[in-house]
Amino acid sequence: MLPTMTAITVTDLSKSFGAVRAVDQVSFTVEPGTVTAFLGPNGAGKTTTLRMILGLVTPTSGTALIGRTPYNRLANPITKVGAVLEATAFHPGLSARAHLEVLRTAAGLDPARVNLVLEQVDLTQAADRRIGGFSLGMRQRLAIASALLGDPEVLILDEPSNGLDPRGISWLRGFLRAHAHEGRAVLVSTHVLAEIERIANRALIISAGRLVRQAQLTPDSTDLEHLYMEATS
Repeated sequence: MLPTMTAITVTDLSKSFGAVRAVDQVSFTVEPGTVTAFLGPNGAGKTTTLRMILGLVTPTSGTALIGRTPYNRLANPITKVGAVLEATAFHPGLSARAHLEVLRTAAGLDPARVNLVLEQVDLTQAADRRIGGFSLGMRQRLAIASALLGDPEVLILDEPSNGLDPRGISWLRGFLRAHAHEGRAVLVSTHVLAEIERIANRALIISAGRLVRQAQLTPDSTDLEHLYMEATS
């Protein structure tokens, strides 16, 4: 179990692009030991919010903290936060193992981490194949392996089930549950309501840049699709 901490704290976070208010005073926390679903229609502000948490977009106002620190001030961020925003940022000529070795060497991580994360995402058998020949689902697994390389306390995933077949989705479900069970915090942006309902402890619903609903999820009491449609109508 990792040390108890508030993994992510977002406070009055806003972002404007010219006259467009993409995110408008969004506040929430993501606690350790939980899977939190981040939901909303296309263009609602989900990805912009995630990018602000990860220091890729500068907020117009408000704060996003990992523990008590902005992402871009973390001493060794790869060991604190693992993120998957897209599964396309790979050199097609590299193998999966070589890609992970480049990341590992740059971060000064233990060489054993490469084989460990390949095993975690079930890519050991394909580790020495060129990424250019990977399916979208295999690329998604490699992106998750890259996020896990530093054994981070926080995991942020944007549409992680994209390209996964039913077996892959079942694997992802078990993986996210296990990751949270270890005391880590998981924030998942997705459109697959039926799947995330089975694993998430909490839902955050954003619409037109505003956080319109927060709800605890339990298997017996929550109809996530109804909750989502009601909140975004």
